[in-house]
Amino acid sequence: MTERADAPINEIAVFVAVAQTGSFTRAAEEMGNSKSNVGKAVQRLEARLGTRLFQRTTRAVRLTEDGETYLQAARDALDGLREAEQQLAARRSEPVGRVKLDVPAGFGRLLLPSFIDFRAKHPKVTLEVALTDRMSDPIGEGWDVVVRIGALPEDSELTVRKLCDLRLGLYASPEYLERKGVPADIDHLSAHDAVIFRGPTGRLRPWTLRHGATTKDFAPQPVLVLTDGQALVEAAAAGFGIAQIFDRVALPHVRAGRLVHVLPDAEVDGPPVHAIISLGQKMAAKTRAVVNHLAETLQRTDA
Repeated sequence: MTERADAPINEIAVFVAVAQTGSFTRAAEEMGNSKSNVGKAVQRLEARLGTRLFQRTTRAVRLTEDGETYLQAARDALDGLREAEQQLAARRSEPVGRVKLDVPAGFGRLLLPSFIDFRAKHPKVTLEVALTDRMSDPIGEGWDVVVRIGALPEDSELTVRKLCDLRLGLYASPEYLERKGVPADIDHLSAHDAVIFRGPTGRLRPWTLRHGATTKDFAPQPVLVLTDGQALVEAAAAGFGIAQIFDRVALPHVRAGRLVHVLPDAEVDGPPVHAIISLGQKMAAKTRAVVNHLAETLQRTDA
């Protein structure tokens, strides 16, 4: 087998120490090593390079011409490694780099405006955001953070942080309610047009409603079925009918006058929202900054 010609980093570091101190003894002291080990490291390096790097006398150690050439390259290499180590250390303590984020469609559009504030706070972080209602695989698809509503996967390689709780309410546009009338109670919903969501499993999601002290599932006859959460909101705002929407997603549209909260007393507790992160030795600062931002944004009363 042919011996590799490249020298180990420790041999290069020893060579640079000897060159800078002009002494094997002082280099050994600085590196906390023995003079014998320092001498052997330099000899191995010279053997690998096929040239002498030092002229040795009883009173001095001087670089040869080849040694001077190699010293400059060695210094540049070690400086580059030190700079890389500093950059990596900074990434662990300062949010730097790209974060791949997968968010349900309706939630993503709710969160997008808040990313302006995130950008101002963390200018060295680039967000790559996918808006989708399908069940993404955090590990297999390479996501740093997946925001998921409801049931969580049972996977020991994932770490989970709760972002907020949701409530489910009925919403419709002012134009629709003017045209069809405002339902006085749950019993009147059967006379109304319904916009229904079909989940990733293919099942139509019924409306879960509070009726007095109990809750019950109500399966209205839909006039429109959608598999995209944001499209559900837009269809309700466009006047197609009544839709059951997460409160935090509907709130900006209510404030803008595009949606009206119908039968508020029928509103029920919805599922929690979690951030799912692939488990590593330590969560990167950039990932932690994104997760903290999501939690702060969704937990604000005006979210």
